[in-house]
Amino acid sequence: MTLKWMAVVVAAVSLTLCATANIAVGTISGEELPVVVNLLALTAAGCAVVLAVVGELNDRLNGRITALTEFLVARLDEIEAHAGDRNSGFVEGYLLSHGQQDAPVVPIGPRLQGRRAMLGGED
Repeated sequence: MTLKWMAVVVAAVSLTLCATANIAVGTISGEELPVVVNLLALTAAGCAVVLAVVGELNDRLNGRITALTEFLVARLDEIEAHAGDRNSGFVEGYLLSHGQQDAPVVPIGPRLQGRRAMLGGED
């Protein structure tokens, strides 16, 4: 049983026991149930209701995130199927037509001209 439904059961049982105890004590002995017992039952029911609402909102949020994820995966698959091989073939064809089959790798050197690094404060 999920947390949401456990909270609903706790709230229902707590309110039922509170009402039953108040009715039983009031009809049998003519007295009232102590305020502490009533407050404890109402507090438990209130916390359980809040927990149930938060659980329901969490379930809805998870459902929306799952739906969004599935939509994005389907859309990305569609885009990949549409543009996947065509672009790679275009780049390879372009490089072959310009005679750049094996382009040399040139390391990028440091560019220190025109840029100064500030290490601490003003120079």
